[in-house]
Amino acid sequence: MKILFFSSDSDLIDEWQDKCISDDYSDVYDVQMLEESLVEFKDCVVIVDYDSMASELNKLIAGNRLPQKVIVLETVPEVLTGKMLISHGVKAYANSRILPIHYTTMLEVVERGDIWTYPELTAALVKQEKSLSVEALELLEHRLTEQEKKVVMAILNGLTNDAIAHKFGITIRTVKSHVSSIFSKLHVNDRVALILLLK
Repeated sequence: MKILFFSSDSDLIDEWQDKCISDDYSDVYDVQMLEESLVEFKDCVVIVDYDSMASELNKLIAGNRLPQKVIVLETVPEVLTGKMLISHGVKAYANSRILPIHYTTMLEVVERGDIWTYPELTAALVKQEKSLSVEALELLEHRLTEQEKKVVMAILNGLTNDAIAHKFGITIRTVKSHVSSIFSKLHVNDRVALILLLK
């Protein structure tokens, strides 16, 4: 996997490179360099330093030129900023000094094309709106079984697989099976995508 580090902070780039699971990476320092690199490397992950590149990233978002696999890291991540970035197509948002174990997981998730967020942001996305629209309710009604609909509502209320299993008196394996079926029927890959679809 090719990784592009989009930052003007060379110390931060060095830190990110030390955590990197790939030896195939490049540094880019401005939008022109980034766009030239994206032409050269079609399938890559872009990691953006929001502290130094917010203005440039926001221009890409406004111009509808955001690359497909973008991770945004910030020194002090804010839930509101994360909600905005995820809603505009950013695939992950977290702290610039993210632990190596989480960094690796985040890269793997984004490389697959899925969305990764830290727990507080995921919880905020879930709690964003309590009631579902008529369209969302109709979608659930037409595509899911009664048990799957109950699992979806539990997910939307922020419950983990363990909590869902306990609540409904079923095994974790059964919960995972329901969740997998829900994702398949609703054409989503993860909980964040499910939340964004239904909210």
